[in-house]
Amino acid sequence: MSWDEQARLFQELPEHLAQMALFAVNTGCRDSEICSLSWDWEVKVPTLDTVVFIIPEQYVKNGEERLIALNKIALSVVNAQRGKHPTHVFPYNGSPIQRMLNSAWKRARAEVGLPQVRVHDLKHTFGRRLRAAGVSFEDRQDLLGHRSGRITTHYSAAELSRLIESAESVCDRGQGKPELVVLRRLCVS
Repeated sequence: MSWDEQARLFQELPEHLAQMALFAVNTGCRDSEICSLSWDWEVKVPTLDTVVFIIPEQYVKNGEERLIALNKIALSVVNAQRGKHPTHVFPYNGSPIQRMLNSAWKRARAEVGLPQVRVHDLKHTFGRRLRAAGVSFEDRQDLLGHRSGRITTHYSAAELSRLIESAESVCDRGQGKPELVVLRRLCVS
């Protein structure tokens, strides 16, 4: 998805879905991982003054624990969600959201002339942007949660720092900075 398509789609989505989509395009998480994302999976990394999430293996398609490194945009989305629900990061009307691909998503993509855009395309967009930014194959594997044969949830601070820096490489790349449109919406609400 191009930056322009992202901006148009995200602007048309209801706020709760726009937040989830912004998180997805900045983390490469799948729909099911985002919908099940739990505050219990948040891990503070004091040496880097940030947090990461470790998704348990039963919630990950490949059956391995998954580390979610947060760039500044994903972190701001998470911080905007604090206090909205006791267990889940992304609720709607007080309950965890079951699927991002719902009638509101379908309506928004039709409204902006992107009927082919799937929720999973947000993950692909993150991966393409990482590659365009020159992020190594191994770091892309880790950031996208692909099975790699490496233990991917036991990183040193230096490795975490590198992954977060890699995730940062996809921020602020488009003209007009479409992610800021959604961030402004988050700050106003």
